[in-house]
Amino acid sequence: MPGPAVEVQVPAEPLSTPVGKTAELTCSYSTSVGDNFALEWSFVQPGEPISASHPILYFTNGHLYPTGSKAERASLLQDPPTRGVATLKLTDVHPSDTGTYLCNVNNPPDFYTNGLGLINLTVLVPPSRPLCSQSGQTSVGGSAALRCSSSEGAPRPVYNWVHLGFSPTPSPGSMVQDEVSGQLLLTNLSLTSSGTYRCVATNQMGSASCELTLSVTEPSKGRMAGAVIGVLLGVLFLSIAAFCLMRFQKERRKRPKETYGGSDLREDAIAPGISEQTSLRADSSSGLPERTPSASTVTTTKSKLPMLV
Repeated sequence: MPGPAVEVQVPAEPLSTPVGKTAELTCSYSTSVGDNFALEWSFVQPGEPISASHPILYFTNGHLYPTGSKAERASLLQDPPTRGVATLKLTDVHPSDTGTYLCNVNNPPDFYTNGLGLINLTVLVPPSRPLCSQSGQTSVGGSAALRCSSSEGAPRPVYNWVHLGFSPTPSPGSMVQDEVSGQLLLTNLSLTSSGTYRCVATNQMGSASCELTLSVTEPSKGRMAGAVIGVLLGVLFLSIAAFCLMRFQKERRKRPKETYGGSDLREDAIAPGISEQTSLRADSSSGLPERTPSASTVTTTKSKLPMLV
């Protein structure tokens, strides 16, 4: 015959405790405690499954056995927990104590209920001193982003930027801030945008702040002059290139088309300095009749020979 069913009661709402204080995780049960009664408390970090729980303490065979990293700070509100109260006390809570706690009551031979209760605990931590930083172009007309972030804080802090010495309400479009990420975006900077900016990180446990100084400067005259010279050189280069191109096209249109006149050399033309006689002799070798050179031809040929002294 199975014993009475084990019924475990835990708070339905999550619990929260300030860092450094004592947390009481209420757990009660109803059953007829026998010799095999056992109680176990365990812990699961945020985001992990129940199967990954780590033990905190055991109560079995009339003895209490704290265990794990929380052993020195964990105890039971009633020891022994045999009168229906299994509340866990955790002293000097740390931020790492945030998570889910499991109260598990086991009373064989009752195997028809799991006797399990879950409690979510949040350790409240004030924001740590945030870190302020900036990036972007801090000259007139430029844009800059100011950032603020705290490494600690539970619940997660919200961030608010204030330009010291100025109205908290900026001109439309010049300042846009994100309270969750802690970023302040400044656009269309002017000289009046210069000054000290303070970021305040706040949650229900307190607040902390940091400051930075933003210096908006006018564009450098040397930089402006260099930019103007660069533009002028670019225009000059393009003008010269366009002029050269137009000149080339104009000369090309004026150039006459090449034609071949009667004075052009032919493949069968006789090279200068070679007499007709030589040409005829060459023809005789091919079987054509040899023509006797005329006197005028000989005279001309001789006149072209160099005179020997």
